[in-house]
Amino acid sequence: MSRLYADIHKKTGGFELNVLIESDASRIGILGESGSGKSMTLKSIAGIEAVDSGHIEIDGRVLYDSDRKIDLKPQKRNVGYMFQNYALFPTMSVLKNVMAGLGRATEENLSKAADMLRRFRMDGYEDKLPGELSGGQQQRVALARIMVTEPSLILLDEPYSALDSYLRDRMQVEMLEMLEDYAGQVVMVSHSRDELYRFSEELFIVSEGCIIRHGDTKSVFREPEKAMAARLTGCKNLSAARRIDEHTVEVPDWGIILDLKRTVPQSTSWVGYRAHSFEPVWGEAEENCIKCDLIRVDDLPFEKNYYIRSRNSEAPLCWFVQGEEQRVLDERGLPDYLRLNEDDILLLE
Repeated sequence: MSRLYADIHKKTGGFELNVLIESDASRIGILGESGSGKSMTLKSIAGIEAVDSGHIEIDGRVLYDSDRKIDLKPQKRNVGYMFQNYALFPTMSVLKNVMAGLGRATEENLSKAADMLRRFRMDGYEDKLPGELSGGQQQRVALARIMVTEPSLILLDEPYSALDSYLRDRMQVEMLEMLEDYAGQVVMVSHSRDELYRFSEELFIVSEGCIIRHGDTKSVFREPEKAMAARLTGCKNLSAARRIDEHTVEVPDWGIILDLKRTVPQSTSWVGYRAHSFEPVWGEAEENCIKCDLIRVDDLPFEKNYYIRSRNSEAPLCWFVQGEEQRVLDERGLPDYLRLNEDDILLLE
């Protein structure tokens, strides 16, 4: 089983990176905003960025250790790195680009490169230049160049950022297929929660150079624990909150006091609620209901986004409706209240 350990500390221009990634998951995701330190983390693991202190190892092989003065050069780390723009050599053919990772143009290396291109369905394109390829084809060549060297670890730096939405979705599926037979670990960084939810088994969320939440990807989305982590995983409704007692929390921005069966942690200072999770209520108010006024409706291709305001507050709330629920609204009209299901309420630090 592969195992990555990366304890990285680096100061740079008003920004300080302090991250610890320890995982034996096959597919690891790093989620964060632009400038949060996620790409710098990848470059530090690859040896592209110098690190001030820490320890990096893959499967027990030490790549960097500040105490022991170990700092392997990038070409000695056996780590494959895919840049955002794929970094293909524009004046070299597809075959030569893949060969670049192998060194000398021996018959054995040529055979390896040709086999890898066949594997990635790029045979017949050997003599093409990168500029003659589509974005998806360039990505396949870049991954073939990485895989032909048989790396211990593959690092993907925002691999879909250069693609339009249609190609992005298609290439996510293709990437997973192309990596099926790879026995090592793959780390992908992105600011897209959807990409990482689909790709990763374990997720690390980075904010301002620090890991603020990590764990099984679905568990992190279900229980983000911190307000920033909830926002990065797509929670549209976030508000400062005040814990009243172990079963009660006030949310002034929403004009509601939530009564809960579960215990409210002492550390709770925010509450989150995902926009798809509200329950419409017609008639009398139920527990944990908000009486709302409609601000506006955005009619999107596959859902409607309702922006509402509690009558006790000025802060807007987002309610996203699709499918059968929208058909019910079309028949009955807007509900009198929106109910917050206790299981869907996020209690956050």
